[in-house]
Amino acid sequence: MIRKIGLLSIFLVLSCSVFARTWTVDLKGKLKSIKEAIRLSVNGDTIRIMPGIYKEGNLAVQKSITFIGKDFPVLDGENKYEIFTIAANDVSIIGLRMINTGVGSINDISAINALDARRLNVLSNQFENTFFGIHLANSKHCLIDGNILQANVEAEHQIGNGIHAWKCDSIVIQNNKVSGHRDGIYFEFVTHSLVEKNFSHHNMRYGLHFMFSHNDEYRSNTFQNNGAGVAVMYTKGVKMIANRFEDNWGSASYGLLLKDISDADIQQNHFSRNTSAVYMEGTSRCHFSQNVFKGNGWAVKMQANCDENVFSKNSFLSNTFDMATNGSLVLNVVDANYWDKYEGYDLNKDRVGDVPFHPVSLYSMVVEKMPSAVMLWRSFLVYMLDRTEKVVPSITPENLKDLHPAMRNYDYNF
Repeated sequence: MIRKIGLLSIFLVLSCSVFARTWTVDLKGKLKSIKEAIRLSVNGDTIRIMPGIYKEGNLAVQKSITFIGKDFPVLDGENKYEIFTIAANDVSIIGLRMINTGVGSINDISAINALDARRLNVLSNQFENTFFGIHLANSKHCLIDGNILQANVEAEHQIGNGIHAWKCDSIVIQNNKVSGHRDGIYFEFVTHSLVEKNFSHHNMRYGLHFMFSHNDEYRSNTFQNNGAGVAVMYTKGVKMIANRFEDNWGSASYGLLLKDISDADIQQNHFSRNTSAVYMEGTSRCHFSQNVFKGNGWAVKMQANCDENVFSKNSFLSNTFDMATNGSLVLNVVDANYWDKYEGYDLNKDRVGDVPFHPVSLYSMVVEKMPSAVMLWRSFLVYMLDRTEKVVPSITPENLKDLHPAMRNYDYNF
């Protein structure tokens, strides 16, 4: 009996593949409507869309269909409609150009909106002037790869996120370019997912924003010139490896914000030219290693409610302030980092400084309490303050120090 059922399943699969059809939509041909092609198709069919501009309103997809565009045919939402609404499994959308969706204050109108979808593939598409680009809700095992999402709206309320995932699992987002949105990539209640090799830049708020999203990995992405960099909130078990955080400047801007997170692994990242490279609040048991902090205003701003975090084998280069904190009791470990401000010596030539390094300067403590004091930077008064604190330390936290500072830059090449 089991053998008969197995043979029947194989027969049904083969039958579906044999009878699958390709429908060609061409404004110059017989079948001119994508909606009509969807109506005619069955599960497993392919709809091939030829070049042209298609204005068909909302395309509701409730079948397992593959859409393939030739030379990026344009699907125009006419500033009124959502373009694709996906409520089916095993849908693929490849090589299309989607423009001009509607805008909604209540509904998340999108170029592609997937609801309870499984195994959705969105590959090599172009998005322009869309409210939300790609919106995934309660979806699993989806792949978003090689897309370009661009918007140019000037106010946050007029634009949504480039790639938005809510209550999803096992999502892969890779090789995409996202710019001009509110958040480039947004995760909320997303687990076991990978964000890799994306370029998120010039977004109004965050290049990447994720909340309540556990056990995810973010690898080899570039977050550049965003309103406030990357924000990680209310999350545990995240890995952030080999990313670049660059040119995130502003009075309340940073490369990476960590708020109420725990057990994160943050390795081999490059933080350069940010107002604050890393800002930490309510952060516990996070491990920072082999990162480069170069040319930032503050390399690390760590609030007093952070504990059991470890900074080891990182390089701190040409930062105005290497570390700052707002309290005297610090329950974190700083060890074996390279500091270009270190003026100690190495008598036994083991490449480890013989005296500890205190990364928190008196001036940084003053600026933390009175931000306007930053105007005195590089003044003789600041020089005297820091020199005095080194001789007779009294205000800077005594237990926040590197006992084994490296004498040579680790010179990470990534």
